Order: sequence, then C-alpha cells, then structure tokens
Amino acid sequence: MPETAVTIGSFLLFVFIVALYSYQKTKGVSEDGVSGFFLAGRGLSASFIVGSLLLSNLSAEQLVGLNGNAYRFDISGLAWESTAALATIVMALFFLPRYLRRGISTMSEFLEERFDATTRRMVSLMFLVGYTLMVNPSGLYLGAITMDKMFGLHQSLQLSYESSIAILCAVMGTVSGLYAVFGGLKAVAVSDTINGVILLAAALLIPVLGLIALGHGSFLGGVGMLLQQHPQQLNAVGGAQASVPFSTIFTGMLVVNLFYWCTNQMIIQRALGASSLAQGQKGVLLAGCFKLLLPLVLVLPGLIAFNLFGGGLPHPDVAYPTLVQALLPWWLSGLFAAALFGTVVSHFNSIINSGATLFTLDLYQPLSGCRDERKLVWVGKLASLVIAIISIAIAPLLLHASSGIFELMRKATGFYSVPIICIVLMGFLTRHVPALAAKWVLVFHLLAYGSYTFFLKRYFALNFIHVMGLLFVIEVGMMWFFGHYRPQRSYQPRAMRPEIPMRPWRYARLVSTLIVAALVSIYITLSPLGVAKPGPVSWHYPILLLLVWGLAVVAYFLKFNSERTVNTVIIHAKTNQTNCQTG
Repeated sequence: MPETAVTIGSFLLFVFIVALYSYQKTKGVSEDGVSGFFLAGRGLSASFIVGSLLLSNLSAEQLVGLNGNAYRFDISGLAWESTAALATIVMALFFLPRYLRRGISTMSEFLEERFDATTRRMVSLMFLVGYTLMVNPSGLYLGAITMDKMFGLHQSLQLSYESSIAILCAVMGTVSGLYAVFGGLKAVAVSDTINGVILLAAALLIPVLGLIALGHGSFLGGVGMLLQQHPQQLNAVGGAQASVPFSTIFTGMLVVNLFYWCTNQMIIQRALGASSLAQGQKGVLLAGCFKLLLPLVLVLPGLIAFNLFGGGLPHPDVAYPTLVQALLPWWLSGLFAAALFGTVVSHFNSIINSGATLFTLDLYQPLSGCRDERKLVWVGKLASLVIAIISIAIAPLLLHASSGIFELMRKATGFYSVPIICIVLMGFLTRHVPALAAKWVLVFHLLAYGSYTFFLKRYFALNFIHVMGLLFVIEVGMMWFFGHYRPQRSYQPRAMRPEIPMRPWRYARLVSTLIVAALVSIYITLSPLGVAKPGPVSWHYPILLLLVWGLAVVAYFLKFNSERTVNTVIIHAKTNQTNCQTG
C-alpha cells in the first residue's frame, strides 16, 4: 500500500505541476486573437520549438509501437526515426525560410497562393481525416495499454480489459482537450518541453536497467550478452525480408519523412510560431540531433524485451510496458507514468491544435468570410472539442488490430503523405504547373494506393514503402506532364512581408553536416561491418568512420569558403556602388 500511494501521489503531483506551470505561462494567450491561439503569437524560442517537436513526435506511437516492432521483427525499424534527421535538414534550410518569409499560418495556405483555394481545402480535409481517424486514436490507444500495464488497472478495479482501455482513453483525451482548447499552441509547447525533459531522462533509464538485468547485475555484461547472443538483431541494414528493408530508406521512407517534417501541419506549426528564422532553424536542427539518439529509446528496449522474455508476450505492443513494469523501481514508477501520460497528452493536444487550425483557417474562414478574430478562436476551440470526442471514441476500437500498431499507422498515413509532399515540392520548384495537376495527383493517389492496399497487395510482393516511393515518382511525372503540355501563366510569388527577423542561424550548415556524418556512422556501426555480427568488428570499420568524418570536414570547409567568397564579392560590389554614387 505505501508503494502504491507513493506511485499514485508522485504521478498526480507531477501532472498538476506541469498543468499549473503551463497555465501560468500561457494565461490569456488564447484570447490574443488568431496568431496568439494558433501560432503562440509567433514568439516561440528554439528551446520551446525543439522540446515541442520532440515530444509531439515522441508519442506513444513511437515509444510503444516502434519497440513492439523491434520485439517482433528486428532493429531495422529505427530507420523511420534516425533518417528523419535528414528531413529536419531539408526543413530548416529549404522549407522553413520559404514558409516564414510568406508569414503563413498553415502549410496549405501556401497551396492556395501557388495553386488555388480548392487544392488548399482538399489537402486540409485529408489532414483532418487522417489526424482524427487514425493518428490521434492510435496515440491514445498505445498510451492506454501502457498505463494499464504499469498500474494493472483492469485487475485492481475488476474491469474487463476493454473497459479499462476505454476509460483510460477517455481520461487522457479529456485532459489533452483541455490543454488544446484553453491554452492554444503556447500551452502545448510549454507542456511539451517540460514533459519532454522528464520523458527523455526516464526513457533513457529503461535500456540501462534492461542491460543490467540482462547481464544479471552488470551493465557491461548485458551489453556483452546482447552483442554475443543475437548480434544479427543489431543489424539496421535490413534485407529484403526485414520489417524495413534498407533499400526503402532511399525510396518511400525518404518521401514520408520529408512529408512528416516539412509539410505535416502538426510538426511544422511549432516552427511557424518561431520568433525568428534563426530560432526556428536552431529548434528544428537540434530536434534532428536528438533524433539520432532516439533509437536508444525506441528500439533497444524492444530487443532487450525479446532477450528477457523470449517470444512469449501475447502482443508485440505490450513489450515496452511489460519491460517498464519489470525493471523500473517502484519509487520511480509514478514519475515515469506521469512523463508517459504527458507524452500522450502532448501528442494528442498537438494534433487537436493543428486540426483546429486547419479547420478554422483553411475551411471555416474562407467559406464563411468571417474576419472576427474572437469568433475564429471560438470556432477553433469548438473544432478542437469535436476532434477530441471523435478520436476518443475510435481509440478503443484499435484493440482489434491484428498486427502491431506502428506498421498499421505507417500504411494508413501513406494515403495522404505522398501526394501532399509531391504537390508542395512541385509548387516550390516550378512556376508553370497548374492547379489541375495538383487535383489530379490527389485523386489519383487515393485510388492507386487504395487499390494496392485493399486489392492488389496480394498479387505483388513489393514492400508498401517502395510502393509509396514509386507513386511519388509517378505523381511528380504527372505534374511535370501537366506543366509541360497544359501550363499556367508563370506563377509569381506574392509580395512577401515577413513578420519576424529572417536572418538565418549562423551554425545551421555546420550542424546539418554533423547530422549527416553522425547518421552514416550509426548505420556503419549497426551493420555487419560493425557490431551486427559474431566476433570482433571488421578492420574496415574504423577506416570507414575516418573517411566519413574526413569528408564531412572537407564538405563543410568547401561550403564555408564558397559562402565567404560570395559575401566578399557582394560587399565589394556594394562598396564600389556607393563610391560611384558618392563620386
């Protein structure tokens, strides 16, 4: 009883402190108009951006789902997270300056400027359906099964498992909705940052305790057992039969990660609320750095669970909560549960806020012609409430999913991720592709991907990630075809009046170079050239690492020198122009 009381007490205390602090930091912000409610008044610093990005992304979907995938299959699933670091570079250096320069509130706002209002509404509707019917319910569901496993609620309350999951989904969804409805984006960002620090600390503790348990009290012994007993499980370079074949990194996975980090409203909304371009780039790139560390949290516990429990667990999605329950000291259980609760809440309210933004600014405002900011904020709050209720109702139904939720989620998001990144990229890179092309691509993709998923998959042994990559290439070709044979008048970007300082972060390219080198090094290490084979590492391993980092240093200094030369030429040209005018 004392242990249970401490666990529940510490859980409630931490949740209360986070809620109180978030309220104090954001009191009244929801009444500051559209910019205040939906974009935090465009005043987010890099620290809040990186914290919110990480916790919005580090949801129960990743924490529970990806570890379940590792338990059931192998470590190759880490590609979903580690290669996302590349997408953060593209976001920081290419997309973010173009978004912020236009002063937009949603990504689809750019689509109306570039194509037309119908394209904007079609994309916003696809986002809303995906968020409400799949992304939000899955986060609640995975959080609920984890909380139930940690506290044993259905046994202690003598409820059926289904009833316990439904109650937990309702409780977490209600708390999440309160954040999103009453605080807006800034409340989401503040709570994300606090919960993110605690969650990372607690989540990093799980693999440490797991390795100690695996080594019968010795951390190094656990590492040795993991390397010696099943070294093939540490191979991130998956073959054709792996859960995530390595080749998919260069096809559909690259496309999906670009969508997620560069066009997904739930993610980019944090960067759109940046106080300056430099703060936005710093926040996005630091999030990319942390993404390289997340495999320690997102796949290693799944491998440890396999080595500790074997294949005896009833469902892969319970691997992570079972490991937490077995390893975590009772006096830390409440804090970890609170951090995990914060993860679910943060992910849920992030999506609610983004969904409300899309509904209000992309659908309701243009169709109604409303310009009253107080009414728009009220409509946003009402939309948040409706999205939350629908998601809460759907979440318990995912108990009947036959396979792990992580792979199901990735397949489901394929319905809208590929066409959206396709038309946004072509919108930025071309001037003659017409709005008709964007509409054709959106409709074609729904029909083609739907046909593959529900009918044709049984006849083709092609991984669904490759299918997404193939469809992306086809859809880019379709848009090029329309632009070539039925071009519109040359698109001219509207007059740009940035609302924030647009000076880039001085270390953006250096950090980008370091991220690429670190990612390649991780894959070399987690391959048969490194630790993913019996016996010592190959002699090629240190040579390859030296080569990678040597190329990184050379690439950075070549880029640095070229930029310095260009800046010098510009300065000289301006000086000469001034001298001529003076003379």
